Amino acid sequence: MSKHKFEQYAITPTVSKIVGGLGFQEPTPIQKQVLPPALRGESLIGQSHTGSGKTHAFLLPLLNQLEEAINSVQFVITAPTRELAIQIQDEVKKAIELAGKENVWRSKLLIGGTDKQKMVDKLSSMTPHIVVGTPGRILDMVKEEAIDLYHAKAFVLDEADLMLDLGFIEDVDQILVRMDQEVQMMVFSATIPERLQPFLKKYLTNPTHIEIEDDKPSPESMEHRLIPLRHKEPADIIIDISKAIQPYLAIIFTNGKEHANRLADQLMDKGLEVGLLHGGLSPRERKRMLKELQSLRYQYIVATDLASRGIDIQGVSHVINAQMPKEEEFYVHRVGRTARAGLQGTAINLYKESDLPLIQKLEKKGLSFDFYEVKNGEWKEVNSYNERQTRERSASSEEKKAKQMVRKPKKVKPGYKKKMKQEADQNLKKMKQNRFRKK
Repeated sequence: MSKHKFEQYAITPTVSKIVGGLGFQEPTPIQKQVLPPALRGESLIGQSHTGSGKTHAFLLPLLNQLEEAINSVQFVITAPTRELAIQIQDEVKKAIELAGKENVWRSKLLIGGTDKQKMVDKLSSMTPHIVVGTPGRILDMVKEEAIDLYHAKAFVLDEADLMLDLGFIEDVDQILVRMDQEVQMMVFSATIPERLQPFLKKYLTNPTHIEIEDDKPSPESMEHRLIPLRHKEPADIIIDISKAIQPYLAIIFTNGKEHANRLADQLMDKGLEVGLLHGGLSPRERKRMLKELQSLRYQYIVATDLASRGIDIQGVSHVINAQMPKEEEFYVHRVGRTARAGLQGTAINLYKESDLPLIQKLEKKGLSFDFYEVKNGEWKEVNSYNERQTRERSASSEEKKAKQMVRKPKKVKPGYKKKMKQEADQNLKKMKQNRFRKK
């Protein structure tokens, strides 16, 4: 077996064998920082973006301390969506296979959309060492007394901010109150919103806080375009955009499922065939939609932020933000769906005046935006909001000056305001003519 840099950590020969089998040579930045405290059994908060190698940052330390002779649940790994839980379970199964422990290390996937009673029956005949699943279904199994989590050594909360947004943090809370207070907690989240703080303070005492800063918030090969909404309907602009681009697959992001449903209906009414993906769909609908995406039935899919992190969608060439997100991190996650594996990617953003503070923050982070309008299926470059603001400021100062030139009469007569306005308009007209002559 070839040597790898993971051997600097206190890992067992079995875990070393897994690392070798996975073809890992060097730990990623998140793995470098998470492995030492995680291997020591310490609780931690890890902040990093999707695709950073986070799954193995927590999985390898867990497998390192698995005691196969003990017949109880030793580790609980929770994810906010079924798709993410399935992805984690696939990695667990792959690791067990590479370790040559197929009939020794036991892992069980607990997610909704499957027969609850069958799951209860299976768990009564076999106790897994590792439980991977969504909080709701894990809690169901605990309440049914099909599994006992009290003696588990570690609890992993993956994508904590998405867990919060989807309303599953209460289920997590209900699971944790049934576990040993000394359990090792590993919380991973792209962002740490203020609303998550009470939960973290309740369950983590002096945790190690690890934050991996990406040098660039989006790939170099990405192009970021801004289109002003100007009181138009997003659906109308997106129809125009669809005439100007030929996407392999374009994700159209909205803020929330109600907006997603409305936009999908509007686009279909206008003749654009679109898929729809959000947390309000039933498990069967979500499964069907993902299958149809894999078979390339759709070129366009309307989605919420669930699709920016909760689901892995391959082959995205364009991201269209029908609504700009509220926070910088969500923009980064959305556009991160494209320009993968060295492919080109384009982010097209429909923006309002209220989105300018977010755009300015993203520019400070190093993103470069180009300003466009799209008419009759053709792109037309326009002035940036900075140039427009300067022009507007200049125009308003001229108006102010024109008004100051008007003398207010000492004795006010009926209709004086109308006369003053007319005089101010004439002054403004003269000022503009003079400015034109100077040019």
